[in-house]
Amino acid sequence: MDRIDREILALLQLEGRISFTELAGLVQLSLSSCQRRVRDLEARGIIRSYRAVVDAASAGFGFEVVAFATLTRPDVLDEFDAAISHVPEIIEAQRLFGEPDYMIRIVAADREAYQKLYDKVLSRLPGVQSLNSTIVMKEVIASRALPVVRRSIE
Repeated sequence: MDRIDREILALLQLEGRISFTELAGLVQLSLSSCQRRVRDLEARGIIRSYRAVVDAASAGFGFEVVAFATLTRPDVLDEFDAAISHVPEIIEAQRLFGEPDYMIRIVAADREAYQKLYDKVLSRLPGVQSLNSTIVMKEVIASRALPVVRRSIE
């Protein structure tokens, strides 16, 4: 990946709906060269998808929780991964080194909706030994673009 690829990635992260014509002009490439580079970045899996960034509260999900899950034993990892992939309220999950085993971001309409989800779904996930939840008070930094354009730090 060269400097131009990184510039393309930076621009697409800021504005995923930018036209190829505008993108090509900003990175000083011909339209066909720019399209070819973007298609190559997609084919290589560097660009995984495009989507709108939606305000959770405005969409009816004003309650967010970060949960930490510890599993009973390592042989349930695949089953746990598969189970959480089917819970739409889980918007992000990472498997961690050490304990806890997972960090999971969960959204719900309100505290009551989360409690219902916890009782009926989350507490019954395969292999869960413990699930500790922390309510998000305030979003300080939203999910943001990767710093693909290298900057010198002085």
